[in-house]
Amino acid sequence: MFLIRFLTVLALSCGLSLARAEPLVLLTENLPPFNMSISGTNYARDDGVTGISSDILRAVCERAEMECQQILRFPWQRVYQQTLDDVGYGLFSTARTAERESLFKWVGPIARNEWVLFAKGDSPIQLASIEDARRYRIGGYKGDAKTQFLLDRGLEVQTALRDTENVRKLERGQIDLWVTSNQAGRFVARQEGMENLRVVQHLHTAELYLALNLQTPDEVVQKLQGALDALRAEGALKNIEARY
Repeated sequence: MFLIRFLTVLALSCGLSLARAEPLVLLTENLPPFNMSISGTNYARDDGVTGISSDILRAVCERAEMECQQILRFPWQRVYQQTLDDVGYGLFSTARTAERESLFKWVGPIARNEWVLFAKGDSPIQLASIEDARRYRIGGYKGDAKTQFLLDRGLEVQTALRDTENVRKLERGQIDLWVTSNQAGRFVARQEGMENLRVVQHLHTAELYLALNLQTPDEVVQKLQGALDALRAEGALKNIEARY
């Protein structure tokens, strides 16, 4: 395995094209319903990983006739950095932001993610704009694009290594607002026994992508994108989404 990676890096550094001799490793995290471990733990691989994005990429790799391995690990920052550093790695479900654009090669979009600010259902908080949120204590997931979205606008965010911590903080009144995904946030909250959430501000609708290491050959990117486009045209992506 080490020798294959070494030869791949050597060939790419010399400007040579080298066919992949090993699976493309697609890393992810628990972000239900897009990607998640069947067991509910913070480590899973291949058939132990499920969700909208996971199932779509499994279908894409099959259509492209490429061997892809899916590995779910914690935390997000770890798998993000590994994809930046290591040839042969990809990361999903990744928001394609301006800051990240030049750091990866992209395949997608594979799904859409609504970014919101949640308050408790019985909270009196009303926001007319994002700026109104400055008055409140906001919790977010460390290293996450949604958290960075607020930080870039000068808002303070208390970050946690696990998004489940934000559910508990919101329930205990330690934060007033939680920046998260409408879909994933509700899923995580239900798992923690909290159903009573209310969207007080819609922030952004992000398209989610597969982010590939910059040294991924262009022909690999094009093959995956072509397979995704074909599956979308056939209606296969909507069928997968409907299962969740």
